[in-house]
Amino acid sequence: MSKPRNKDRRGPVAGRFRSEKGLFLWQLLRNPSQVSAVAPSSRRLAREMAASVPIGAECVAELGAGTGRLTRAILKRGVAPRNLHVFEINPTFAARLRVTFPGVRIHEGPAQDLARNGPTQLDAVVSGLPLLSMPEAVRTEIVAAAFGKLGPTGVFVQFTYGAVSPVPDAILQCYGLTYRRSRRIWTNLPPATVYTYFRSHGTVPG
Repeated sequence: MSKPRNKDRRGPVAGRFRSEKGLFLWQLLRNPSQVSAVAPSSRRLAREMAASVPIGAECVAELGAGTGRLTRAILKRGVAPRNLHVFEINPTFAARLRVTFPGVRIHEGPAQDLARNGPTQLDAVVSGLPLLSMPEAVRTEIVAAAFGKLGPTGVFVQFTYGAVSPVPDAILQCYGLTYRRSRRIWTNLPPATVYTYFRSHGTVPG
């Protein structure tokens, strides 16, 4: 009698793929509405986004983690796994993340769940979501959820492929926000820019 095969803890789909790119492309084909890019974020983009997380940040949330490239960069920034809350709506990606990053708090659901299921206060929210392609009402809900949890000097970090701020002026004015932006990251596919948003009366390290 043959021995039963061991079940892959990553799940029946995630377990088939050894590389992040393979899993990403498979989900892009299967669930295009839940995948926001044509390729995983580059390591350069992930490092640029993680660099906006304040040194010594005690509690951070990531929205739309995908295969986890940005998650890895946030952890390298010095955030303890138990202090990182990840919100990922795609169940296959979420299953992969649970195994790849033990100790990180993985929440399987939309980014808006941050308002209900997130920690009481955050130092940073790092978003890999396609804000520019979302309805303005959804963008407003996500930004409101983020700044409802962020402390006075907390930051909201967002990348975009577009040429303008992915958070509209109306939302900036409503929540009293300003921002700084990075140089264009040409090595990403497509090229991207990182925006770091914070309250106008607050201060941002770096």
